Amino acid sequence: MHKKQQKLKKVQEQSLDKGNKSNKGLILGSIIATLISLTPYLFTLYESVPKQRVWNTFLFTYDSSVWLDANFAMWVFTGKIIPLFLLYIWFFTCRHWWYHSLLVPISMYMFHIFDVFNAENKYLDEFQLIYMIPIMAIIIPSIYLIRARIFNRLNSANKSMQELEDELKITPKNFWDKVKQYF
Repeated sequence: MHKKQQKLKKVQEQSLDKGNKSNKGLILGSIIATLISLTPYLFTLYESVPKQRVWNTFLFTYDSSVWLDANFAMWVFTGKIIPLFLLYIWFFTCRHWWYHSLLVPISMYMFHIFDVFNAENKYLDEFQLIYMIPIMAIIIPSIYLIRARIFNRLNSANKSMQELEDELKITPKNFWDKVKQYF
């Protein structure tokens, strides 16, 4: 009888752990969905920036220098930061083996944002391919090697493509574990 009670207690504890994990996943998913659905509003935040060269706030002063006005500079900035934000969400929530390929457009948008604030650069959104070659030289062969590994196992084993993806998938326990795996 004592062993049955221990087993019952263990089953109850496991079901509570699963419930807590599903609640955390539901809350995190709700937050992510809310942030994604707020992106049109976040994009229009530039409209609150004055149409003048110098923008003074209680936190900082922004001089748009080469840009026509601060409003235009922030319009360009939001046009770069919103896709970058969505790519980050996709990168950190993607469960496919190819999610590292998202680092290429992420790095491209990061270069674009750097160019927005480096306004003296006369060639906005140009020549980033030269700077992205080292990033692509690491990511593209890595993705190809992962793909080759999947198809090698697919040809030598009787597993489905989904089973192989699940086998190669790295599933960190939380957000910081996922961040740490890249550094």
